[in-house]
Amino acid sequence: MKSGIFSGFLAVAAALLLSSCAQFERAVVGKPQLVTQPLAPSAAKTVEELDTTTDAERDAAAARGATGRLLGETVASLGDATRSGFWIETPLAKAEGPGRLVYPANGKSVEVTLMPSGGGSSRVSLAAMRLLDAPLAGLPTLEVHALP
Repeated sequence: MKSGIFSGFLAVAAALLLSSCAQFERAVVGKPQLVTQPLAPSAAKTVEELDTTTDAERDAAAARGATGRLLGETVASLGDATRSGFWIETPLAKAEGPGRLVYPANGKSVEVTLMPSGGGSSRVSLAAMRLLDAPLAGLPTLEVHALP
């Protein structure tokens, strides 16, 4: 009896294996192609080339004593470096709106657009991190303020 069950199992397993092999036979493998252009949408290679904000935009964003309601502190990382502007995606924001970030390590601040994140960590724009003089490859702790 046991050998009959085992033989049946082997027959079913062999049938499944052969049917899955047939699926691989139908797969089309393309000819490898040489990539002659950068894979990224931008040819930028340096931080200065990626940060497309103007001097006037940086001056306007440099917060000069703006008041606001402290939402809390967050550990932030660099967000999408190809996305321009001054912004933070953070779980501290409940809705999109104006805000301010303060880097307590040096006291610098910047006005940003607060955007709710799907939870977890906070991500900050390249332009905002540069104005804060925060380490681009680090995880700085930032104060997040909502502006009226």
